[in-house]
Amino acid sequence: MAHIQLPDGLPGILGPMAYSPLTTKPLNELAEVLLRTNASDSLTQGERELIASYTSRRNDCFFCSTSHGAAADYLLGRENQVVAQTWANPDTAPVSAKMKALLAIAGCVQQGGKQVTPELVDAARAEGATDRDIHDTVLIAAAFCMYNRYVDGLATWAPQDPAAYADMGEMLAIKGYVHATEAQLA
Repeated sequence: MAHIQLPDGLPGILGPMAYSPLTTKPLNELAEVLLRTNASDSLTQGERELIASYTSRRNDCFFCSTSHGAAADYLLGRENQVVAQTWANPDTAPVSAKMKALLAIAGCVQQGGKQVTPELVDAARAEGATDRDIHDTVLIAAAFCMYNRYVDGLATWAPQDPAAYADMGEMLAIKGYVHATEAQLA
């Protein structure tokens, strides 16, 4: 049961967003910029979703890790099981060496920003990460620590069947955060 009275039937972050529309807009706009608008050939939308999902998984936030994992799976190919393998062990996951280095940075941000060392940044650069990739990885991981704590700090509920997230992940991947959330809250 949620710690505050949230609208019925809205899982995860959707309940708090319906409760507080004033904060919903900037939170969704931030997610839109971090995960979609800034996507480039260097760090794709799927890789950005993977960073969000990985960070959320490390924070033990079931709703966020599963919903963003479903978006990453949709974008990267569900049949590849990249998300599940990354959750299990990012060092052996079927992602590029650059992504492995960026996931190491995201994992350190999840523990605390000062855990990111020059050696980790140098390792990411050695694998082809740009300053933008490093910046965006740190910001995605930091933002998702906030989103995860918002969801779990209010004790929201989440469907436990991962299959329930497939449509949600596809909608996030295609429509984005501003429009997808508006549709889910309507």
